[in-house]
Amino acid sequence: MRQTAIMLASFVLLLALSAAGQEGRSEISVQGTVFFTRDTSGQGVSRTTTDTGGFQVGYRYKINRWFAAEGNYGFDRNTQRYFGGFGESRVQANVHAVTGDLVVKLPLPIRRISTYALAGGGSLIFDPTGNSGSVPGAGSQGKGAFLYGAGADYVLTRHFSIRAEYRGFVYKNPDFGLAALHSDSWTHTAQPSAGVVFRF
Repeated sequence: MRQTAIMLASFVLLLALSAAGQEGRSEISVQGTVFFTRDTSGQGVSRTTTDTGGFQVGYRYKINRWFAAEGNYGFDRNTQRYFGGFGESRVQANVHAVTGDLVVKLPLPIRRISTYALAGGGSLIFDPTGNSGSVPGAGSQGKGAFLYGAGADYVLTRHFSIRAEYRGFVYKNPDFGLAALHSDSWTHTAQPSAGVVFRF
């Protein structure tokens, strides 16, 4: 799973480099992120998740004045805690977010600030670290996710901007392939972020 995530991130980078000839239509972003995941329960299993920080890299291609398409790779590490008839169990995992979305520019007349909304989808890949104390037998697992969000770029120069963004992921809770951890419930992760954008 880790190799898959690395290959997808490499693909995004190669796509960005191959589009270098399209002057002014492409941009690469690097952002620091924070993950806040909602607690859930179902089928006698309750789950909580530690809040954590991570990063995100992305490539955006401007289709026209109002629309753009983008691909992103994000990473963070958190711990899922499960409570049920079995007592308490936990799994520390690296979380790889691989997503694609459509970006719509919002027509707000604010000088040097460009606002946008986005929607799309992708996959969150939960890869256990094997940290001592984790549930034995927990395996890597991908979960399809719906993605939505909004953000704003503050233009510094023709090629550089500062970005503030919010993304929300809606997906089914991971159970790492273990029936005892299966809650059959949905959760939501809020991901605020900030970073820099290079436009070319």
